[in-house]
Amino acid sequence: MPNIPDDVFTEPDDVSPDTLANLGPLRRLAGVWQSDQGVDIAPKAEGPERRVFREHIRMDPIDPQANGPQLLYGLRYHIHINTPEEAITFHDQVGYWLWEPATGMIMQTIAIPRGQVVLAGGTAAPDDKRIFVEARRGDTKFGICSTPFLEEAFRTDYYRIDITFNDDGSWTYVTRTDLAVRGKTPAFDHRDTNTLRRIAPPTPNPLAELPKDAKAG
Repeated sequence: MPNIPDDVFTEPDDVSPDTLANLGPLRRLAGVWQSDQGVDIAPKAEGPERRVFREHIRMDPIDPQANGPQLLYGLRYHIHINTPEEAITFHDQVGYWLWEPATGMIMQTIAIPRGQVVLAGGTAAPDDKRIFVEARRGDTKFGICSTPFLEEAFRTDYYRIDITFNDDGSWTYVTRTDLAVRGKTPAFDHRDTNTLRRIAPPTPNPLAELPKDAKAG
């Protein structure tokens, strides 16, 4: 928040219960998405490896969230990825996409089951067709936290995701991760890209589905 008020405890009282209508540019991400055309470029001992992957993403609206006077609307997401040649999980990720209407700030939280979490941030206008968020190791606002092993062997110094909302309703992302691999210089430019198409609508947030008299109470 650019101007934090003196009262940091009182929450807003004019909060819309309909998250989907208040997600700004993130509303285009809501739903269930799928694609088998993802491409991953990752470091291996013998050199960079290119793999095609299948991706399934679910993003559902959550109830409005308040940090005192700060109001956020968001999507809870789960990403599951495997490859055509293997049924085992190639990548699994959970987190939130968050939008602050008052400032235009967007955030992505990332948690992966290899001992790493990220909070990435950026800004956008409600109708932007391109958005991005980024995080840097050591940043106390939008940063990256990893296990001791990852810090030593595959240190993530920078993360960024660029998203383009396409005219046909699909969306395309490109992620860039700067990986400092032990014994290798410079840092490896790890990239992933995919274009997702919606296969099902999102589930409305619980508050949006309550009867009006229940919301007022």
